[in-house]
Amino acid sequence: MNNINVFFVGTAGSGKTSLVYAFQNWMNTQSLDVITVNLDPGVEYLPYEPDIDIREWVSLPEIMKSHNLGPNGAQIACADLLVFNIERVKKLIDKYKTNYILIDTPGQTELFTFRHSSIRIVETFGRESSVLIFLIDPFIAQTPSGFVSELLLAATIQFRFGLPIFNVITKSDMMEQEALDLIEAWSTSLETLEGTLMDESKNIHSQLNFELLRVLQDMEIYRPFTPTSAETGSGMEEIYNFIQQLFDGGEDLRPD
Repeated sequence: MNNINVFFVGTAGSGKTSLVYAFQNWMNTQSLDVITVNLDPGVEYLPYEPDIDIREWVSLPEIMKSHNLGPNGAQIACADLLVFNIERVKKLIDKYKTNYILIDTPGQTELFTFRHSSIRIVETFGRESSVLIFLIDPFIAQTPSGFVSELLLAATIQFRFGLPIFNVITKSDMMEQEALDLIEAWSTSLETLEGTLMDESKNIHSQLNFELLRVLQDMEIYRPFTPTSAETGSGMEEIYNFIQQLFDGGEDLRPD
């Protein structure tokens, strides 16, 4: 079978890089063959040593200097320049005899999600063997409206790429258990979420949320969130199981 491309996406600060590192470590302990690819040209520090690093060809500081751009303009330019180097990245990936490719996307998720270059990247890597891991920042999702905002972003990303998506809550070790339980309850029971939304705001905004949630439920996008922690390693097996069920019926892909 083809290599499995695992794209980690989420808002800035949601913990994409930390989760990539934690999942890589977990897979290594399971004797699973894996490589990491960094697609963030602006990242200053990575806790892992990427096997392939886009910064070898596209660098945010260099783009700022050479094009006389500020950080925001340079980030957009970098996002578009990714596509001109993605064939190089793919050729390097193909040299590795590996089953799993963990892809760390840019910190600002809109730079990956809403630029046309990102669609080209997915197509080049192989759409039929790609999956999205969407990271939900628990500190945003602690309020009903924040939770719905994250849910809508997940739906937007899935709609944009047309790929299977697995929703995870990051930094679960940093949360009070009561708050984590409430987020999990919202993700598994639409009625519970609607009731809390009604308590938060009894206006047209809540009605809009209700209607959107019903649409997401009908589209089968509304689904449970899985708690994870890069510190404790919790949730790694659940991510792996989702990937395996999706691509290989649950059978492990381990080196011979």
